[in-house]
Amino acid sequence: MELGIGVGWRPEIADTVEALPGIDWVEAVAENLCADHLPASLVRLRERGVTVVPHGVSLGLGGADRPDPGRLAGLAARATLLGTPLVTEHIAFVRAGGARTGSPVLEAGHLLPVPRTWAALDVLCENVRVAQDSLPVPLALENIAALISWPDEELTEGQFLAELVERTGVRLLIDVANLHTNHVNRGEDPATALDELPVEAIAYVHVAGGVEKDGVWHDTHAHPVTAPVLGVLAELRARIAPPGVLLERDDNFPPAAGLAAELDTIRATLDADTEADTGTAAHRDGVRKSVRRTTRTAPPAHRDDAAPEALRDRVAVAQTSLLSALVAGTPAPEGFDHRRLGVQSRALAAKRADVVAKVAPELPRILGRGYRDAFLAYARSRPMSAGYRRDALDFAEQLLIAGRPSDEAARRRLTRWWQDRAAPRPPRRTTRLVRAARSVLAGR
Repeated sequence: MELGIGVGWRPEIADTVEALPGIDWVEAVAENLCADHLPASLVRLRERGVTVVPHGVSLGLGGADRPDPGRLAGLAARATLLGTPLVTEHIAFVRAGGARTGSPVLEAGHLLPVPRTWAALDVLCENVRVAQDSLPVPLALENIAALISWPDEELTEGQFLAELVERTGVRLLIDVANLHTNHVNRGEDPATALDELPVEAIAYVHVAGGVEKDGVWHDTHAHPVTAPVLGVLAELRARIAPPGVLLERDDNFPPAAGLAAELDTIRATLDADTEADTGTAAHRDGVRKSVRRTTRTAPPAHRDDAAPEALRDRVAVAQTSLLSALVAGTPAPEGFDHRRLGVQSRALAAKRADVVAKVAPELPRILGRGYRDAFLAYARSRPMSAGYRRDALDFAEQLLIAGRPSDEAARRRLTRWWQDRAAPRPPRRTTRLVRAARSVLAGR
């Protein structure tokens, strides 16, 4: 299936995307679409014959629990509505806790890395099969960027992806920006990963920008694509002509001319390798196949053949421990880099602040310059447990309980905002105590 050159469709740049020349397809975040009707912009693009691929971000297929049937049904409905040839998701976990650990459910609000272990792979593969059986079209999974590494991993990224494809037949969405991110942050060679993974399973490729700060690469999707990321794209193109390549941009959107220029650079990068000597290309292909043969690994002889539910319980405990350290300030699990955990924790809190400001834009308008500091202080003690809209309400509630903001007019506006969305009466300390008691009882 040939997709061609595409761009990420976002509501903020819908008109720009429609006007861009040479766009063969677009990708839309599945959770931002209704299951029963489409934005007018996507309707017009489909009428022009532009393929629209839904890209999920909340299934958490790498998590300890089996995929939520409701989330799967929602993704399936969007795939049917769009008439898409495939849907995509991530190799990641996004929540932890719950019944398996006897603790409250914690939401990361972000894609977190799955440990590259045989146990985690077993859990992931079963989750993928559940998802495949629930979707009306093929599924492709994306490698993610990571700031942190799990201790005692047993497989490289390429080996992990190869095993996943071998066991499930799932397609791959390879993000070359994420390969570069993992090179900077975790010392992993993108070329080695490309040699080890089954490039023939690639459904399409993501290209995105980021920025380096203090030796850490942040996959922001809010900066121009850099030369090193284009270099990884060229490495991939030297091995295979990808069926599709898509430019992602999620924030700090440039003018139409800027997006068009980045797309032209991507096209030029892809075209450059088509001029390479065919003998050299054949040599590269031989090297790649040789590497895959020699690096293909098998489960160790001493592998723990625990029952599937016991494996899931172990994965649940490990992921909950990590996520709790990142969002609730509990002690760092053994073996993790404490400095990197701090970087990741701050990044998660900053992302929460940014997304809440988007889903509830009235809050930064009411609080002004004090919004961000107030939200980050709130986030240090209040993990997200039910999505960003609930997070916005809980944040406002905590401010009002504390008698904030100090400006009376702003406090009245915040009270009215909260009342319109949550309850007829403003929250008081008793509200907090009742909710705390309910949480304790629910956790028993």
